[in-house]
Amino acid sequence: MSEVKEIQKPNRSPIFTAVIVLLVGLLGLMTYMWSKKVGEVNQLTAENKTLNENLEAMYEAMPPSERGAAADNMIAEFQQMMDNYDLLQKEGRPEDQQAYAEQKEKIATQLAEIEKMKRQGRYNAGEMAKMQKEIGTLREIMKGYIRQIDELNTKNTQLTADLDKTSTELSETQTERNDFKNQANESQEKVKKGQRLQALSLNTTGLRMKLNDQLEATAKARNCIQASAAFTIGENSIADAGSRTLYMQIIDPDGKPLQGRSGGTTSTENGTIVYGAKREINYGNKAVDVTIFFDFNGEEPVAGSYKVKIYCGSDQIGSDSFSLK
Repeated sequence: MSEVKEIQKPNRSPIFTAVIVLLVGLLGLMTYMWSKKVGEVNQLTAENKTLNENLEAMYEAMPPSERGAAADNMIAEFQQMMDNYDLLQKEGRPEDQQAYAEQKEKIATQLAEIEKMKRQGRYNAGEMAKMQKEIGTLREIMKGYIRQIDELNTKNTQLTADLDKTSTELSETQTERNDFKNQANESQEKVKKGQRLQALSLNTTGLRMKLNDQLEATAKARNCIQASAAFTIGENSIADAGSRTLYMQIIDPDGKPLQGRSGGTTSTENGTIVYGAKREINYGNKAVDVTIFFDFNGEEPVAGSYKVKIYCGSDQIGSDSFSLK
């Protein structure tokens, strides 16, 4: 007997079978959903067609006077949209100007057609129905642009508010900076004043020569040959230590500053002055006694009151007066 070979069936796993079933199910679902959408589109198309036919029938049924009133309403709507687009062109973005112009052109075309119908008194119901539908479309487009402008205006308002806030904050910062600067300047001025030396116990007198060649104080002009200013430079721990130049200025009764043998001019806080004598000292932040002498150079001083000012560098540090008879 011949052996009959049994044909082996392919071995399919349960997972493979499940995938095939799932794909078939998804295909069926997609076919159903597609069929449903096509049905909805067909239904909406039919409804739209019905609405257009009804709209045409409505205009067809209108007497001429009512068609004229409907035409007037459409003309008014078209004109209002034209005015709105004029405003949009003024306030809108530059990149939208071409779109505004195209919409205005569409409106102008429709407006010209309806005005032509009105002039001729011959109203086409179908054309009027299409225009009414076009009004709705154009109005929605225009509303979109208006919303866009409103959103931009809202953003601009917010940006302006933010800018104002930032400007206010910058102004406050500037004010604070100026306050700090003024405080720093005031502190520097206080330090500068604190560093200024003082001529304490300033005493100025006229001097005459005695027979033993000793000097003594005198109040008589005829025998006065010198004037001396004795004082103490006070202790100051924050002043700069080191070499200092002291100047003595004497102003005679006529208001004339005396220059003397060793005098000259120097710059001070009061401007350039003529001084009669000067002296160099080494200041070490401690009190130091100083005497400066002015020589009349053999000239007899005039009688009257003399004013004396002492300067350290450019700062006036003391003043006094003395009289000669």
